Amino acid sequence: MTQNLATLPVPLPLAAPADLGLCPDRTQRLMDVLRDEHARGRLPGAVVVLGRRGKLGLMESLGQLDPATGVAMSNDAIFRIYSMTKPIVSVAVMMMVEQGRVLLTDPVAKHLPEFADQKLAVERDGQVKLLPVTNPATVQDLLRHTAGLTYEFLGTAHVQRLYAQAQIASRERSNAEFSRTLAAMPLLMQPGTQWGYSRATDVLGRLLEVLSGQTLGQHLKQAIFDPLGMVDTGFVVPEANHHRIAEPYAHDPDGGIPLRVLEPRKAPAMESGGGGLMSTAADYARFLQFMLNKGELGGTRLLGPHTVAHMTADHLGNIPADGMLLSPGHGFGLGFAVRTAAGVSTLPGSVGTYHWGGIAGTTFFVDPAEDFFGILLAQAPNQRDHYRQLFRTLAYASLR
Repeated sequence: MTQNLATLPVPLPLAAPADLGLCPDRTQRLMDVLRDEHARGRLPGAVVVLGRRGKLGLMESLGQLDPATGVAMSNDAIFRIYSMTKPIVSVAVMMMVEQGRVLLTDPVAKHLPEFADQKLAVERDGQVKLLPVTNPATVQDLLRHTAGLTYEFLGTAHVQRLYAQAQIASRERSNAEFSRTLAAMPLLMQPGTQWGYSRATDVLGRLLEVLSGQTLGQHLKQAIFDPLGMVDTGFVVPEANHHRIAEPYAHDPDGGIPLRVLEPRKAPAMESGGGGLMSTAADYARFLQFMLNKGELGGTRLLGPHTVAHMTADHLGNIPADGMLLSPGHGFGLGFAVRTAAGVSTLPGSVGTYHWGGIAGTTFFVDPAEDFFGILLAQAPNQRDHYRQLFRTLAYASLR
């Protein structure tokens, strides 16, 4: 879908917190606590957004855009959002589903033949056996992370070591080359039997290229970014905007180790559907409002409301989750973690709230029951778990 630049939607409107059912004092406390974290040298800088009832009750920046230069953080700062790329790519896939171009039940190999005849790696007594795959992974498996894939940094199993040896995270190979390299390696789990966070959304990025005949970046721009007015989101930051790139501390404030993050100034060969996008608070707020509106923003509809409801429902059921990335009381939908219980989790939120984050310190949540969403954008990789919990707790405390 294309849209005339003259008709692009205006930015989301601002409103006083009290007019949106947010307590002004508690909204201010959220910012005060984060500013204290910056003053103590643990948070380089951040942009914070709270949205409710179609408007923004809070959009403020704090700290430094770049600790090396001391430049102040600004609301239009551009962040490496890493895995917050996944929900956007998942929406693009579901748009293809709505167009009849692909079915959730399609085997991945139907569209990406390199994934035919995959094997399962089983380790016993120091030996690795390759066994047949019982049920080949489907597009739904990719979307909900049950395709048997993994991430190389999540453990030391045989498959994860293979990923590392192949430098599967390299941005120097194309999406097509990545897909062929990954498909040649065995699976960690039988598809459909276990939730395991993985490079599955990178595979979806290649799937979109095959279905659209475009590069992933071109397709996302045409299908999502332009229609939703996400003017600063992409896989590379243009030179004219380099001065807006948010940076982490050079060294981790807790452990002192050097920090490495993606280089956003150079276009990568691989446009990672699982973690390669750069974006701003304003752009991602537009995306979340689009989701909260059940597939529409500013008169532009990209998904039907039933499709959005399907995406943000739990798709795991009794499928167990591997690892600690999916917190108790949550399942996983098609691109998002989904809250399934009012209690159990340490995080506040209504049943049906969906969320995810990025490894460099970004996070978001959407709560349809409260007509509420929040975004915290920061480049603080090793402090991300702390700030996800702190932000969510203080954001919900602001609700009246």
